[in-house]
Amino acid sequence: MDIRPTLAAPDDDPHLWLEEIEGERALAWVAAQNARTLSRLADSRYAADRDGLKAALDRPGKLPHVTRRAGWLYNYWQDAAHPRGLWRRTTEASFRTEAPEWEVLLDLDALAASEGEDWVWQGATTLPGTHDRALLRLSRGGGDAVVLREFDLAARAAVPGGFALPEAKSSAAWLDRDTLLLSTALGEGNATASGYPRRVRLWRRGTAPLEAPVLFETAPESMGLWGAVDREGGAERIVFLEKTGFYDTIVHLGDRTGPTARIPLPSDASFTWQAGWLAAKPRTPWTVAGTAYAPDTLLAFDFAAVLRGEFLPVVLFEPAPRRSLQGFFWCQGRLVLSVLDDLAPVYTLLTPGSWAAAEIPGLPRIGVVDLWPLDSEPEESDGTLLALAQDPVTPPQLLLTSTAPAAPALLKASTPSFDAAGLTVTRHQAVSVDGERIPYVQIGPREESDPERGRAPVHLSAYGGFRVSRLPYYSATVGRLWLEKGGTAVIGQIRGGGEFGTAWHEAGRGAAKARSHDDFAAIAADLVARGVTVPGRIAAEGGSNGGLLIANMLTRYPERFGALFCTIPLIDMRRYTKLLAGASWIAEYGDPEKPEEWDFIRAFSAYHAAEPGRPYPPILLATTRRDDRVHPGHARKMAAKLQALGYDAGFYEPEAGGHGYGKDNGEVASFSALGAAFLRRAIGWEEN
Repeated sequence: MDIRPTLAAPDDDPHLWLEEIEGERALAWVAAQNARTLSRLADSRYAADRDGLKAALDRPGKLPHVTRRAGWLYNYWQDAAHPRGLWRRTTEASFRTEAPEWEVLLDLDALAASEGEDWVWQGATTLPGTHDRALLRLSRGGGDAVVLREFDLAARAAVPGGFALPEAKSSAAWLDRDTLLLSTALGEGNATASGYPRRVRLWRRGTAPLEAPVLFETAPESMGLWGAVDREGGAERIVFLEKTGFYDTIVHLGDRTGPTARIPLPSDASFTWQAGWLAAKPRTPWTVAGTAYAPDTLLAFDFAAVLRGEFLPVVLFEPAPRRSLQGFFWCQGRLVLSVLDDLAPVYTLLTPGSWAAAEIPGLPRIGVVDLWPLDSEPEESDGTLLALAQDPVTPPQLLLTSTAPAAPALLKASTPSFDAAGLTVTRHQAVSVDGERIPYVQIGPREESDPERGRAPVHLSAYGGFRVSRLPYYSATVGRLWLEKGGTAVIGQIRGGGEFGTAWHEAGRGAAKARSHDDFAAIAADLVARGVTVPGRIAAEGGSNGGLLIANMLTRYPERFGALFCTIPLIDMRRYTKLLAGASWIAEYGDPEKPEEWDFIRAFSAYHAAEPGRPYPPILLATTRRDDRVHPGHARKMAAKLQALGYDAGFYEPEAGGHGYGKDNGEVASFSALGAAFLRRAIGWEEN
């Protein structure tokens, strides 16, 4: 039995060949693993779930999300007839009707077929003002790397001889009709160690992109550098966003010759400006003019004074233990605050100068509410805001409101994707190993009518990283594959996330990362203590950083789970910085090259901790070959090691999908249905 690699010898890794994404030996191994997994799970029940979920994701009554450009509402739409999607637009008047008349600008299925490419839509940026030209972002197979292509909206075709850039991690912003601000990792020396752009160029029409003059560059060890354009007041100002680390950004202002000034704020502060005011929120304690301000305090400054080095702050928001500022943005000269007050959404408008505050009326205080400007360009906004409101059993509703507070108007309501009859949503708290209260949301049958009470089949998920707030959204996937069948779903708000601000994130970051995993295990234990279920009936799922979480449940808390579905995961924490974008996450996990940091990272490197003879629950590891963010080698190597140790670990890897479950609704449905089939059978809820 080969037990390598181990915590004692972390660099002795016999599975490194599986990191060769397109290696012949590696692909043969993947093909054999896929065949084995599909032969076990892909039966008629799986097919019915897959087809049912795809139909739900493709349903005509789902919400079309829109952005306004020059009076038109733009939408990207995928359904059964157009799995890759249509880029389309309609008028505001037509959008308000039950059956809007859409003008199709691009049929991506037709384009992919004509060019023989596996195109996946990654968005478009239109020329501000006229909005008659666009830069399309097209990915092969769903990865982060994209092809840039100039598109004529009137002709509905690529511009002959127009701007075009080969596949790379790139972005571009329009300066004018014939000039772009280009950030690209394409070409030798243009990528950081994390694989992101390190140079911003001034790209003029008719010139070669990599011969375009460099306006600014960052160090190779930085995370990346990007350019943007500020047009407030009709004046052009170029903004250079230099990310020196995942949580640190230096912002420079300049013109077409390069940066001319740096905004003198802490690199860990998030900030935005408009109408002569700058709003800033520090991530660490910040002393301004002799006064110390706590992390997540929102401060307002005169922007011109800040550029002169003068700071006279006005306090706009102060955090509390269970009250956090999730975000803030400007819209037509007013500042909009997004707050979670003990997980309840609250949106407040602030008027500069007096800083009078008014809550945006009529928005729900339960479930999840997202709010954003309708217009794509800040300088074109008339103050119109869109809100998306939902909860785990109520389909999303699209509401129209504005910076002139008034009761929101219902624009569109989604049709249901699953039958939620008899389901209820409740909130609970588990107690983690250090006594911290960990909230979670439970969705399932009412206790008095639940035939599975005491042995409920539970689908448990969380994230716990990068200050991402895991909130109880409406989910067609969980609804169709778990709730509608009589199961219970649980969503945890564990530390490492952003639900309660920076302090909550810091309590599960770096040396404290293992604590977020303790929190998840505490939720599983609390479900048992409350009499909801038993350990063998808890099926846990997580992806990306959540995949790291699931892998650690296998090695650290195997007795608390009946089955684990570990997707697009980080697992090998010894080598993660050497794989694709891994170097950019050192701020979240630590640097394994530093002995003092490896000492705490090793506590959550499940790849090295896995050992023979443990009572590990069944696990299915799944990734995608086109994931160019989290390397597929993580999942491959973990599956190979577990199998070498004698465990019956499953593995699945479709070719496309990027850092997600698929490039279209069919692939997402297949991936999700396969995982659900595995979980249900492994916990004995469905016969093998």
